[in-house]
Amino acid sequence: MIFQAVKTSVLKFIKDEDGLTIVEYAVAGGLVTLAVVAAFLTLGANVGTQIDCLADAVMGDDCGAAAAGA
Repeated sequence: MIFQAVKTSVLKFIKDEDGLTIVEYAVAGGLVTLAVVAAFLTLGANVGTQIDCLADAVMGDDCGAAAAGA
């Protein structure tokens, strides 16, 4: 593309008002935040258990039997 065509495309993109408004971005960001929080809350206990098991394994304790029974 020549410089004039690039400039025209950029100006057209900047003036385009069909995109999301700031309110829509805020709503979308809030929904993403809620999804991340829900995922952390759902997986948090399981991840904590696995980290404890890993720490026990590093210390030389056996956590395989407890994890298999759960």
